[in-house]
Amino acid sequence: MRPALLAAALLLAAPSARAADSGCADIARSWEASHATLTPIQAHGLLLRAADHGCTDAVATMLDGGEPLETADRMGNTALTHAARAGQVALVQMLLGRGADLAHRNASGSTALFSAVERNQTQVALLLLDRGASPDMRGRSDATPLAAAAFNANDAIVAALLAHHADPRAADRTGKPPIVYAAARASVPIVDRLLAAGIDVNARYANDLTVLMWASGHADDASEADGVALVRDLLDRGAHVDDADNRGRTALMIAAERGHAEIAKLLLARGADPARRDDHGKTAADLAANVAVRAVLTHG
Repeated sequence: MRPALLAAALLLAAPSARAADSGCADIARSWEASHATLTPIQAHGLLLRAADHGCTDAVATMLDGGEPLETADRMGNTALTHAARAGQVALVQMLLGRGADLAHRNASGSTALFSAVERNQTQVALLLLDRGASPDMRGRSDATPLAAAAFNANDAIVAALLAHHADPRAADRTGKPPIVYAAARASVPIVDRLLAAGIDVNARYANDLTVLMWASGHADDASEADGVALVRDLLDRGAHVDDADNRGRTALMIAAERGHAEIAKLLLARGADPARRDDHGKTAADLAANVAVRAVLTHG
């Protein structure tokens, strides 16, 4: 980074750093002034607040003063979970050094690792994995950390989880495994990693949907360019262009309904049948969400 850019970055970061230091100082003063008279609930709350702010020294003082390491909020989140989801690397290291339980699960079933992955806290997630956190302990909706990382399109965490032998096939309670979430986010790197881990490119998931169908109807927060790149990648890997889901809809129909004109164009070029009808007798043109898609289906 050039010196001018580095200086600007430091200036931008300084206020938040000062705010964090100030918050930790306030928490430390509160503990010092009143810990002997705090109710257990108040003391627990102060500890967890310190964990959220990454106040390593204050948390250490509270633990040394008798606060239990397993202190949790009403949702079952311990100081480790609070620190993990806030991305507080130094504090997570300290808590693990004191024996914090990596396998503890909150009321929704989430471990500290799942909470870190869900919040896109990459450094903390990698640290927890290296310290022995299970890569397959499920969290909310019975999803695995790998599914959460794929949903967030976080390739670094996906790579680390797979390196720690996370199960690439594990589906959540809706029947969706990690590759479905990666395809819906049009993440070529993550889909490629999961296919390399042994996933069948033409496997069927909930409602008989394939990865190609999910990619063809990718989420609006993914770019059209990424969607096209993923669809091309899947077709190059042998994805069946005219497979249909349990409604009789093909990838082309799904792309048309989602308004993805460039994907529809690519699917047509790779042999998709525009005359095919779904279980209600509708073609891709009937389902077209906009003029651009309709023009592609009409004129090729």
